[in-house]
Amino acid sequence: MTRYDTVVLGGTVVFPGEGPIRCDIGVRDGRIAAIADDLGSSSGGDVVDAQGLHVFPGGVDAHMHFGIYRSIAEDVASETESSLVGGATTALSYFRTGHHYLNKTGPYREILPEVLAASDGLARIDYGYHLAPMTSGQIDEIEWLAGEAGIASFKYFMFYKGLNLAGDSEDSDAFTMSDDKYDFGHLFSMMEQIAAADARRGGEGRISLSLHCENAELIKLFMARTQAASLQGARAWHEARPPLTERLSVHEAAILADATRCRVNLLHLSSAEALRGALEARSLYPSLDVRCETTLHHLVLTHDMLDGTGGKVNPPIRTRDDVDALWGAVLRGDIDWVASDHACCMESQKGDDVWPALPGFGGTALLYPVMLSEGYHRRGLPLERVADLVGAAPARAFGCHPQKGSLTIGADADLTLIDLDREQVVTPELLHSAQDHTPFEGVRLKGWPVRTMLRGATAFADGEVVGEPTGRFVARPCPARTL
Repeated sequence: MTRYDTVVLGGTVVFPGEGPIRCDIGVRDGRIAAIADDLGSSSGGDVVDAQGLHVFPGGVDAHMHFGIYRSIAEDVASETESSLVGGATTALSYFRTGHHYLNKTGPYREILPEVLAASDGLARIDYGYHLAPMTSGQIDEIEWLAGEAGIASFKYFMFYKGLNLAGDSEDSDAFTMSDDKYDFGHLFSMMEQIAAADARRGGEGRISLSLHCENAELIKLFMARTQAASLQGARAWHEARPPLTERLSVHEAAILADATRCRVNLLHLSSAEALRGALEARSLYPSLDVRCETTLHHLVLTHDMLDGTGGKVNPPIRTRDDVDALWGAVLRGDIDWVASDHACCMESQKGDDVWPALPGFGGTALLYPVMLSEGYHRRGLPLERVADLVGAAPARAFGCHPQKGSLTIGADADLTLIDLDREQVVTPELLHSAQDHTPFEGVRLKGWPVRTMLRGATAFADGEVVGEPTGRFVARPCPARTL
């Protein structure tokens, strides 16, 4: 009889885009080696009982931030543990030079090895990095990054263009440490280089540009008005950075992407108006590859649910109408994937005043629970669509499919076993993050992982991590692999 290192028996396996099927999975050398009706307990050295559970592909949390407010090493160690709680087995973290992160600038040929060295040996899940070219010299490195360094995705922050950051006397040039103007000329040059790299290597996996779409000039105006009205809290932040700023930036980016033929990802769409802009862009430029992301917090939280400054994030938490509009887009298929935008930020870094409070918070531990509770249970989102939104779609978008996010022969055996009926109320302790608070506190969610497996080995079970960190850097684009 064929033997496997591990067999997962008796579960209902949820194949992205296809549906749930009762079958067994055999794992050899960290990859899926068999999918069959009945493998039998004697066929595997390690037998995992999945009776009564649904087996999903490990999630690909395509929007995280390691090292933004703490060291990279600290965040990789603690926050990848938090990812396991939510069933994520791959994290793709954004990194840029300038203030925060390593607080310096220079060539990525020198800085990327430092980032990778700081991550090595500490991650409990596999990981990769998106990089943001902040200088003209870094733009010139895009071909090397995409061709040799394993970086298939890049980022531009549209709201850095000319913005004096809230509560900060620095201008955007000082903040980004750029050697030239971080303007649309910079963006256009980035798009040209990314499109050229994709034309040469896109057959191995998509090479793309991610965009944080908010318009800096409008933010200046609305921020001044909101501060003059002495508003505070999550509602104030929403009014200071209203949805109009997102929609306008989406259109600005789409015009340049159409001119350069650059594949783009519209990150963390937070509002009905931002969504409108994205759908308008797709309609105006039907041959352009425009993919849309929204985040867990924009699908759950509203500004009137939040007290204080803990829920400050960019773009802001919006209204119930915006939440409903985003869910409508998820159900229609207009949203391509859902991510956490996880950034570990302590309560002390938030303070009592929303204006100088640091933006961002954690959420990776809620990746599958939110999508199952709010999507499947509450709104009838099919399980195979959940698996696609959380696993396969972000893996396809960022050049690591079918190695990641897939339940196919030869794919990494990254699995999460989920009890669809398990209900838990969110607390900071439940999330296994170093963060000491969460704006999701008190939210009841139904559908939680009880075991998460990385390359066939159990990394999290029954609320606790298992074994030592074994996460590896994922160089993208990833070639398809077979056994």
